[in-house]
Amino acid sequence: MRWGIFSVSNRGAGFLMALGAVIAVGSGSAVAADMSARDVSILVFRAAPGSHPSLNKRNLARLDLSGLDFKEADLSQSNLFGADLSGANLSNANLTGANLDRVTLVGARLDGARLDNASLMRPSTFSTLAPLPAEAPSLKAASLRGARFFGTFASSDFSGADLTDSHCAPTYTTGFIEHIWRTDFTSAKLEGAILTRADMGRAQLSFAHLSGAIMRDVILRGADLSGADLSGADLTNADLTGADLTDADVRGANLSGAKLRDAKGLDRLRGLELAKDLGKTVR
Repeated sequence: MRWGIFSVSNRGAGFLMALGAVIAVGSGSAVAADMSARDVSILVFRAAPGSHPSLNKRNLARLDLSGLDFKEADLSQSNLFGADLSGANLSNANLTGANLDRVTLVGARLDGARLDNASLMRPSTFSTLAPLPAEAPSLKAASLRGARFFGTFASSDFSGADLTDSHCAPTYTTGFIEHIWRTDFTSAKLEGAILTRADMGRAQLSFAHLSGAIMRDVILRGADLSGADLSGADLTNADLTGADLTDADVRGANLSGAKLRDAKGLDRLRGLELAKDLGKTVR
C-alpha cells in the first residue's frame, strides 16, 4: 500500500488506522469546536439578566473560557472536553449530560450547578501536582446524580452536594498516562452531602469532612453514605460524625482515626470484619 512517498505494508496500514482511531477517541472530539471563545463570551455578555444563555449541545472542546461568568447558562449535553474553565463562574449552570473530561477547573465555581449524568474525568484542578487549597474548585450544593468523575478534588467544597449513584472509582480511562490511580478527596468538604449508592471504591477520603454543618443558615446533617461503596477507600482521620452509613460497604477500607460519633447504621455496615484498623476509630 502506498501513501504519497511512503510505502507501507497492509499490516502497517492497519496499525496506522488503528492508531488514528485511538487518537480520535482520546482527543474527545474529532470535530473542531463550532464556536470560538469570543463567540461564547459575546453570547453570554449580551444575555439578558436571568435569561440563561443557551449553549446546550454545543461543541466547545478545548476553548479558553477561563474567568468567564456563564450567567447560569444552559450547557446541557455540551462537549467541553479539554476546555480551560479556570476561574470561571459556572454557579447554577445546567451541565446535565455534559462532557467535561480533561477540563481545567483551577479556582472554578460550580456551586448549585446541575451535573447529573455528566462526565468529569481527569480534570486539571490545581496548577501544581501538590494540591493548593486556594485553587480547589467549589461545588457546593451541586447536583452530580449519576455523574462519572475521577481525579484530584482535595480540599474541594462538595458541602450539600447530591452525588447519588455517582461513580468515581478508577474504572474509566481517557487514553492517557496518569499520575493518579484513585479519586482524591483529601480534606474535601462533604458536610451534608448525599452519597447514596455512590461508587467511591478506593477513594482517598483521609481528613475529609463528612459530618454536619451550617451552610447559608441551613443546618446540614451528616453526609448520607447509605448503600455507598467504600471498599478499599482510605478514611483515615475522616470526620463521619452523624453520618449515615447504613448498608455502606467498607471491605478493605482504612478506618484508622475515623470519627464515628453519632454515626447511623454502624450495625449494618457491610464487610466491617474486613475493614482495616477498626479498633482505631473514634466513637
